[in-house]
Amino acid sequence: MEYRALGRTGVQVSRLCFGTMSFGGDADEATSRSMFTRCREAGINFFDCADVYAGGKSETLLGKFMAGSRDELVIASKAHFSTGQAPTSRGSTRYHLVRAVEASLKRLNTDRIDILYLHHFDRTTALDDTLKSLELLVVQGKILYPAASNFSAWQTMRALGIAERNGFAPLACLQPMYNLAKRQAEVEILPMALEMGLGVCSYSPLAGGLLTGKYATAGAQGRLVANAMYQVRYGEAVNHDIAAGLNALAREVGQHPASVAVAWVATHPGITAPIIGARNLEQLEPSLKAFDVEMTAELRERVSKLSPAPPPANDRSEEKR
Repeated sequence: MEYRALGRTGVQVSRLCFGTMSFGGDADEATSRSMFTRCREAGINFFDCADVYAGGKSETLLGKFMAGSRDELVIASKAHFSTGQAPTSRGSTRYHLVRAVEASLKRLNTDRIDILYLHHFDRTTALDDTLKSLELLVVQGKILYPAASNFSAWQTMRALGIAERNGFAPLACLQPMYNLAKRQAEVEILPMALEMGLGVCSYSPLAGGLLTGKYATAGAQGRLVANAMYQVRYGEAVNHDIAAGLNALAREVGQHPASVAVAWVATHPGITAPIIGARNLEQLEPSLKAFDVEMTAELRERVSKLSPAPPPANDRSEEKR
C-alpha cells in the first residue's frame, strides 16, 4: 500500500480509504470485522464513517474493531443529517454539531475524531457560525481537522475565506462524489483542491456498483434496485452504456472492472484516496486490487473516453483548458 499526505496536513493516509457504511447494516458484525481485518492486512490506515450510517451502528462497530490499533489509524466521520425525531437533531448548527460529535466519540470509543466532515452544506445556518463551532471542537481536541462533504467549489472557497479571516482551522479535506459516470468534480472541485492544497477523498468510485457490470444481469440485487435515490442518480441509459464499455475494456486488459474503475479515480492528480466500500469480502477484493492495474496514460485516456467529459466552468468551451 502506498501512502500520501492528506492535503497540507502532513498526515500520511493510505491511497485507499475504506468506507464503513455497510457495518451493522448490509454487513453483520462478523462480516464487518472480516472486512476491517482484510483492509488492515492490505495496509489501509484510513477509515470513513458517519453518525447516520446504520443508525449509529457503523460507528459502534468501527470503534470496537479499532480498539487495539487506534493510534495507527486515521478515522473520519460526519455530522449534519438527522439523528433523531426532534427538529434540532439535524443541521450544521452549533447546537447539533456539538452533541453529534460527542455522541460519535462515545460510539467510536475514542477521544478524538481525526477528520470531521460537514456531511452537507446547510443553507439555513450561517456558515460563519458553523465554522466557529468546528473551531470550538478543534480547540477542545474533540476533532483534529474540519472537512466538508458534498460542498460545491464556491461553498468550499467561502468556508476557506471565513476560516482565514477569523483564524479558524481551515477545511483540510473534501469528499465529493466522483466516478466514471459522475465526473462533475473535474470541472471546479478537483482543480480548486489542487490549487488550495486540499485533500480529496471521493466517494462512490463504483457508482453504487453500476460499474462492476452486475446490473447487466437480469435479477441482479443491490442499491440501484432497492434504493430510489440510486435509481435516480444512475438510472439514465447512458450510465449503463458506460458500465458496459468499462466491462469490455476490463476484460480486454485482464482486470476486474471494479479494479479498473477504482484505479481510474485514484490516478486523478486531485484525488488523495478514493473511498471503497463493500458488503462482504468477495465484493471488497477487486477494489483492494486497484493498484494492480497499470493505469498508464494511454489506458486512462481509453477509460476516460467511455463517458462524456463535463464542459468547462466558463462559457468558452472552444478554447483549450
